Amino acid sequence: MKDGFCRMVPKGDPVNGMQPTSIVPPEAFTTDDKTEIGHAFFSTEDEKTTAGVWECAPTIEEFDDYPDHEMITVLAGSVTLTDARGESDTFTSGDSFFIVKGSKIRWEITEKLWKFYMVSK
Repeated sequence: MKDGFCRMVPKGDPVNGMQPTSIVPPEAFTTDDKTEIGHAFFSTEDEKTTAGVWECAPTIEEFDDYPDHEMITVLAGSVTLTDARGESDTFTSGDSFFIVKGSKIRWEITEKLWKFYMVSK
């Protein structure tokens, strides 16, 4: 897509659905469920901006330097973020939030997370 708009649907690509992704390191999963699937509906040619849908089983990841600016809307599940000050917030279905690139963040998916995202490098 070079211009215009695109509809992002929760189930991913209307024909092929969502496909396995490998964003999360295997050791970050906290249960036997290792599900991680997604679909990018849009990506710039230089891949500096992407938007899509992603689903992931429970995990815990520590980021000293979050790699991207990311806008998220939770479709289902639950994620708790804790910042460098130790302040945390839990986001569930219908919540939207933004993570600033470079932030020190603890990311804990406590219930399988299904989200729309937009990432900018």
